[in-house]
Amino acid sequence: MVQRRSRVMVAGAVLLGVVALGGCATKKYVREQAAVVGARVDTVSSRVDSTDTHVAAVEGTAKDALDRATAAGKLAEGKFLYSEVLTDDSMKFGVNKAELSPEAQARLDAFVEKLKADNRNVYVEVQGHTDASGAKDYNYKLGEERAEAVRRYLNQHGVALNRIGTISYGPDAPVAPNKDKAGRQANRRVVLIVLA
Repeated sequence: MVQRRSRVMVAGAVLLGVVALGGCATKKYVREQAAVVGARVDTVSSRVDSTDTHVAAVEGTAKDALDRATAAGKLAEGKFLYSEVLTDDSMKFGVNKAELSPEAQARLDAFVEKLKADNRNVYVEVQGHTDASGAKDYNYKLGEERAEAVRRYLNQHGVALNRIGTISYGPDAPVAPNKDKAGRQANRRVVLIVLA
């Protein structure tokens, strides 16, 4: 804004100088020069307005990011109660699969009953994990699909959606080496974290 004023003042001074020095100049010449200067001022004003709009948009994006970070921080302050690692054969996922087996559903039913028996307002973070086979982007998506499958199942059995969050760690948090079939199978899992 200050730059805009100073540019307008400079343009005005130039215009005044042209008029003052143009005592011998014709009115037509002065008008032509004033029009050129006026066009330049308009161009600069337009650029300043465009920059102001861009700065406002960036400020809005930064504020949104700060709000999300603050909300995440408040959530992180939640008291950790316990975690349920669903890693036995009933919860391991097949290669490139996100479907819940009947055994996995039975384990989740027991988890839901435990939540209901505790009768507390808790928040459940559902973490999806994969083995290291394939592309990382694909594994993050697959981990999210696994976590979402569990989230949907928990919601269908009485856990409110606003109390469940999902996150995909993809291949980034293995519990076993990815060198053999058993290790990769152990890494295809879901972890449930319960916070107060």
